[in-house]
Amino acid sequence: MALFAIGDLHLSFSSNKPMDVFGENWINHTEKIKNNWIKNIKGEDTILIPGDISWAMKLKEAIYDLNWINNLPGKKILIRGNHDYWWTSLSKMNSLFENMMFLQNNYFTYEDYAICGTRGWICPNENKFDEHDKKIYERELHRLRLSLNAAVKDGYDKFIVMTHYPPTNEKFEKSGFIEIYEEYKVEKVVYGHLHDLDSFEAGLKGVLNGVEYILTSCDYLNFNPIRIL
Repeated sequence: MALFAIGDLHLSFSSNKPMDVFGENWINHTEKIKNNWIKNIKGEDTILIPGDISWAMKLKEAIYDLNWINNLPGKKILIRGNHDYWWTSLSKMNSLFENMMFLQNNYFTYEDYAICGTRGWICPNENKFDEHDKKIYERELHRLRLSLNAAVKDGYDKFIVMTHYPPTNEKFEKSGFIEIYEEYKVEKVVYGHLHDLDSFEAGLKGVLNGVEYILTSCDYLNFNPIRIL
């Protein structure tokens, strides 16, 4: 039994949203993901999917994409990305599939780890961070604490966090997210959102103050799920 992650699947089986407009590496990207997934992941494994799952606008359209994920091996834990407009109530989504779970203000488990998280938001920076951004940023910090505290209340002390947005700005300055990760002694943080070579370079990767940061945008991973544990 292993833990994998891959984010930013950007599926569009119910709509016409070809991803190859973002580069040749995106040509047939769903087939690349599927082939690598089936080759490496078994039914007893767990896969973290940190957002930007489907281009659909409503759940009834996203079902086509969610069914595609559901039919792949393993148990899946999903979190919302900035493009997941179809995302609706947790009770509704978590009633749809036996092996797919949706994370928001709650947590799930992998062995003795609590899988916690929130969508996240852009961190304070010099380019764009207005009052609207501040409001969402602070809300996401609160949601992250809700998720972690729910696990702590149930006796967990080993944490892996999944977010969609990176944990810091392009200067790698300390953010409220990083402060929370260090406070709770989170072991690993899985995130996505970043695309293209310049953005990849701006993503925090590796170990910082005891926390390992792992970028899992599918194009960064060459459309191959990465093993986390």
